[in-house]
Amino acid sequence: MIEGTPVTSETPGADGPHLPNDPFTLEGIIAQEPVKPTWYKRGWVLATGAVLALVVASVLVDLPAHTTVATDTADQAAIMKQINAGLAGCSFGVRETFTIYQSQRAGTLTASDRSFMPSMLRDDQTACSFTSSSIFDLSNIQSTGTPAGRDIGQVVNLTTLWATSDALAAIEDIQTLSTDPTNAKALTDLPGREVALRQGRSEAIGEVRAADRLLHAGLPLPNMPDLPALPLPGPPG
Repeated sequence: MIEGTPVTSETPGADGPHLPNDPFTLEGIIAQEPVKPTWYKRGWVLATGAVLALVVASVLVDLPAHTTVATDTADQAAIMKQINAGLAGCSFGVRETFTIYQSQRAGTLTASDRSFMPSMLRDDQTACSFTSSSIFDLSNIQSTGTPAGRDIGQVVNLTTLWATSDALAAIEDIQTLSTDPTNAKALTDLPGREVALRQGRSEAIGEVRAADRLLHAGLPLPNMPDLPALPLPGPPG
């Protein structure tokens, strides 16, 4: 070694030449201290940020758009029109069935009336079941997300149940009683169906009036007949 020459990592030694810590060599990679990522580039920060972004996006999508009272009123009136169109056939049918039963109990049906009674009751039954396209359409009416819209959405549910449960069952009871006037099961079931029909009508009207209190619009009431009280069980007149 030449006197005065400083020893560096490049100076050859017993083990051969020593190279500087080149980061592109294996030794250089090992020798380098790991670099910590900036805090906002760390994995947990990025993952949390992504989750928060998704949550915010979903909330923004779910937020209802501002709806004016005029628009809301027009929407609810249109939905009530759809509801009443869907109810029309069943409402007519249940009213007709009750009228037939009252006449039968009073003994005022003519021979011609009695001959048509089975087909008329069958048509009324169909009008209140899901085999009717009108009832199917009624059950699929979509409500809006406004407070008044939620009230009218309940009207959809109540009128569908009114038609396909209580009105249909009442018609079927009267069908049975038309041929078997003393049938105990039908005589027991029918008064309860009559009460349920009145209650369902009252609840549906209540929901429309709740929407009206929000809109002050005079929305149409549901096309559900206020059925006459049925005769008390007992022998026909």
